[in-house]
Amino acid sequence: MSAPRSGTFLGAALAVALLAVGFLHADQRGVTNGDWRYYGGDAGSTKYSPLDQITAQNVSSLQIAWRWKTEGYGTRPDYNWEVTPLMVNNRLYFTAGSARVPVAVNAATGETIWELRYDDGPRGASAPRTMNRGLAYWTDGSDERILSITPGFRLLGIDAKTGKLIDGFGTGGVVDLTEGLDRDVVDNGTIGSSSPAIVVGDVVVVGAAHLGGSNPRSIANTPGYIRGYDVRTGRKIWTFRTIPHPGEFGNETWENESWKYTGNTGAWTPLSADQELGYVYIPVEMATGDFYGGARPGNNLFAETLVCLDAKTGRRVWHFQFVHHGIWDYDIASPPILADVTIGGTPRKIVAQPTKQAFLYVFDRVTGEPIWPIEERPVPQTDVPGEKTSPTQPFPTKPAPFDRQGVSIDDLIDFTPELRKEAVEIASQYRLGPLYTPPSLITPGGTQGTLILPEAQGGANWPGGAFDPETGLLFVSSVTNTMPVGLAKNENAGPTDWPYAARGTSSARGRGANRTNFGPQGLPLIRPPWGRITAIDMHTGDHAWMKANGEAPDYVKNHPALQGVDLSNTGRPERALLMVTKTLLFAGEGGGLFTTAPGGGGNKLRVLDKKTGALVHERELPANMTGVPMTYMANGKQYVVFPVGAQGTPAELIALALP
Repeated sequence: MSAPRSGTFLGAALAVALLAVGFLHADQRGVTNGDWRYYGGDAGSTKYSPLDQITAQNVSSLQIAWRWKTEGYGTRPDYNWEVTPLMVNNRLYFTAGSARVPVAVNAATGETIWELRYDDGPRGASAPRTMNRGLAYWTDGSDERILSITPGFRLLGIDAKTGKLIDGFGTGGVVDLTEGLDRDVVDNGTIGSSSPAIVVGDVVVVGAAHLGGSNPRSIANTPGYIRGYDVRTGRKIWTFRTIPHPGEFGNETWENESWKYTGNTGAWTPLSADQELGYVYIPVEMATGDFYGGARPGNNLFAETLVCLDAKTGRRVWHFQFVHHGIWDYDIASPPILADVTIGGTPRKIVAQPTKQAFLYVFDRVTGEPIWPIEERPVPQTDVPGEKTSPTQPFPTKPAPFDRQGVSIDDLIDFTPELRKEAVEIASQYRLGPLYTPPSLITPGGTQGTLILPEAQGGANWPGGAFDPETGLLFVSSVTNTMPVGLAKNENAGPTDWPYAARGTSSARGRGANRTNFGPQGLPLIRPPWGRITAIDMHTGDHAWMKANGEAPDYVKNHPALQGVDLSNTGRPERALLMVTKTLLFAGEGGGLFTTAPGGGGNKLRVLDKKTGALVHERELPANMTGVPMTYMANGKQYVVFPVGAQGTPAELIALALP
């Protein structure tokens, strides 16, 4: 049942040729000229800037330079604003509020320059994803354009100087992204976007996002194909089908003609690109049905696959599938990170992919060959009727996982003997096992499902990681939290209905503040640290350091069963929001509003020594940081900018600078 691991390797000869002409010496250096032109800083999503006006010696002197509020940009307040602005030519560009209004502001003062309020109609009101992480930028040296994806899944071409739609782009500046998906998108709210497009050369590459898939309404859904559009005209140039049709590579991995109706397989997290090679790297989510795949037998390429495409043509250069026939909701949820490093004395152009399952997969980004061996290993098999799991899954031999995987008794909370005993009793209701233990049926008076760690929201998720080209360290944030996944039969399911419903998942329990712990006395079932930052040396593949993300949540610190217990190094169950500069690693504590367990998030900004992880500075923010921070120079001053928000506190941008 194992699908081919990768396709169309370019081979060693091309790698040698590239080395000869100097491609492998063009190091990934992060942003240039004090700008921040992509969501991740540069096209490789390093989130690195070489700016050094803010140092360890003066970072404690940072002050709020300006604030920009989102009230009035949508029919409801936005509390969970995951945006990261772009900065080009002393202007910040971002989407604002729940309406995702494209906005330009003065980078030094925060004063609004223009805004574009586009009427998205009913499609915008029924969008499957309400968050948006930002915009894309393009220039040929004179013409400057902003590319924005609306909630209703339209691509807008905007004049970056005036904020006006560009007449020659699409129809009146608008391209309808629901067209050309093979199936009619007649059900509003099945497809949209939660992340910006990326521009590679003169091609705008667009991903897609869908409704959450814990309990889909039907075995059929809209496919999330990847498309490339001409940045000047809006004309669609190519489509890459993430669910291949007959005659296309990978179609045989969709057995029983399940390719005809299965959907999802979009790329909802930000994309990355190598502008010199002209390649774009697509982190593809799973296919329809997060926890049951009986309606889509086979390995299901290109679900849960990192795909490298030629951005001009959409041709597949290489791919690697991380999960065969996924039933754990292990979408590839983080932007791929491109870096140039030296491994064993040889310069290598690599792409490193953090994953929900806490692996960091590392490849030569030219050929797709793994930098360190990846082994297909046997994994536990399902006993759910109608389901057929892959006998093996790919395990990287290096780097080591950056968070815990699988659940055993040793993983349970152990602050006191009493808490450990109760934790064991709770865990006895579930099936325990290593990574890739399948979800199980809920039986009356018996097993209530399988405990999954990392849970479906992942070790890593959309905040991903950052890379420092000076030290070769890659930083990734993750959460250590388990969840039960049990399946119950839908007794009245029709031929196109989903035959099993997931019970006890994070989605069933609610998100953010509504989620509940099921461990002893309302505490987490799994022992800490619950949130962490891990630094990995990409020259060697070894872990350099690990630091907990903050202190224990208040409900843990104040718990009567934990009085007198050492709670140091517990961290919060939240992913830090990371950005790295010449000397420092900036780490926001996190929003605590999405994909986190109770106690996630906090209003702290921590600044760490990037070589050691030692705390340099800590400060309180007006609210929780909800998006990845960025930095830039404007009028000779370095700024650090990020969004904040919290329940009851509408989102705003905060700009920090030295006095």
